[in-house]
Amino acid sequence: MSGRFRKLALCLGLAALSGCVSLPPRGKTVATDAGLVAAQAAREEALRQVHDWRLDGRLGISNASDSRGNGSGSLSWQQRGDSYVFTVNGGFGYDYRLSGDSRGAVLEGVGKQPIRGADAEALMRKAAGWSVPLASLRAWVLGLRATGAPAQITFGTDRLPAVLEQDGWRVEYRAWDNTRQPALPTKVFASKPPYKVRLSVSDWTLR
Repeated sequence: MSGRFRKLALCLGLAALSGCVSLPPRGKTVATDAGLVAAQAAREEALRQVHDWRLDGRLGISNASDSRGNGSGSLSWQQRGDSYVFTVNGGFGYDYRLSGDSRGAVLEGVGKQPIRGADAEALMRKAAGWSVPLASLRAWVLGLRATGAPAQITFGTDRLPAVLEQDGWRVEYRAWDNTRQPALPTKVFASKPPYKVRLSVSDWTLR
């Protein structure tokens, strides 16, 4: 596939998530007050008690410095405590499955044999050109602040996080499922040059 058509294919894949343009943040933001901070803390405490969840949707990733990290595809992410299974199909030139727990990780689908390592992020960086903080992303997809680093949250008029900035990443929450209590994000855009991650969740399952 030529570079021109590869770029077009990438754009078409990401179009389902972001229209290949930079979309404005969700609605207007409001000044942070004690009530908003308390509500977010309560929401985070409730969701941190959920150790078994699954999301299904679409994932798009772009890396301006390494074309291996560019693509989009369907995503299934299942988390059970520290154990996870992260499966992406289509759009990256291969389907892959990343699984593991606190003891190590296994990446399948990139080569002929599974690749094993102690660190999932290092595995993905070496094999696929990604440098995405998976441990932090686990918190961010739920609309939570990750542990271990200061974070700043800007709230929307719906009193839910609109932008979360942490560890050099800017995480924008473009849509929420307000039918759930606590509410859960359905469109999450995260960026830290040269990386951009676009996640569109079609279904959440919490147990």
